[in-house]
Amino acid sequence: MDRLSEMEAFVSVVEQGGFTNAASKLRISKSAISKHVSGLETRLGVRLLNRTTRRVSPTELGLSYYDRAIAILADARAADEMITAMQSTPKGALRISAPVDLGNNQLSTAVGAFLQKYPDVSINMTLDDSYVEIIAEGFDIAIRIGDLIDSSMRARKLSETVTKLVASKEYLTAHGTPKTIDDLAKHHLLHYSNLSTGNTWHMTAPSGEERQVRAVGRLTVNNGGSLLRAAESGLGIARIPCFIIDDAIADGRVVPVLENLPENRLSINAIYPPGKFVQPILRAFIDFLVEYFKEQDNICETKSGL
Repeated sequence: MDRLSEMEAFVSVVEQGGFTNAASKLRISKSAISKHVSGLETRLGVRLLNRTTRRVSPTELGLSYYDRAIAILADARAADEMITAMQSTPKGALRISAPVDLGNNQLSTAVGAFLQKYPDVSINMTLDDSYVEIIAEGFDIAIRIGDLIDSSMRARKLSETVTKLVASKEYLTAHGTPKTIDDLAKHHLLHYSNLSTGNTWHMTAPSGEERQVRAVGRLTVNNGGSLLRAAESGLGIARIPCFIIDDAIADGRVVPVLENLPENRLSINAIYPPGKFVQPILRAFIDFLVEYFKEQDNICETKSGL
């Protein structure tokens, strides 16, 4: 039997002066009140109430128990009220892991807007392109791009990004411009090392055929910004999300390659630990990101001229 229910029934009997009034106050049957109190006395092995045909009063031990019980019930109500309040107005701290360039280009703005909306929230955001162990490393949530690997985590899709092949004009002048996927085998391919597919690029030909290209160029790096700078310096062809390369394309520092290929879209996901209940602050943050990225979804495509 639930201890708090027993305690609440006993306190109500003492305060209402009897079982009938206590049952009315708690909106349960008189027999249920009697069962709760009897169960409490049996479990404790003491008599807490003096019962006569005309009145019910606490024993000496019952009075002592009553004093402690009302304090415990007050704490329990306060705990319930705290959670209810947190659900309506998120409070507390949130620890986030996110890729460096997504964090710098978009997520930092979203986090700033979230903090403006919820002044009782604090955020510790770590920008790192490597895959963190969310639970082991103490994170509440990780934002990841691409295929999901850890099926034990919960995930919610926030948005998508388009990747494009780019190179500098100088590189293409020196090495030629590829016209087909097969032509990439003759070029230096700059590779992002954190891909779940290893050093293989999965690509789709104009015919719809799925192709695989091994990225065995001179440089492999775990950061998109560094990959872009390598492409700008003429080291080869890189495959990079548009939110990293938009400005570089607009400024002419790199140019798109193989633009006739179908779009390669990658999901942007919020990854968080499994469980029946999600912390109110975490739920509020994820909901906020969904709406934020919904407003941003067309920016990448518009700026990239797609």
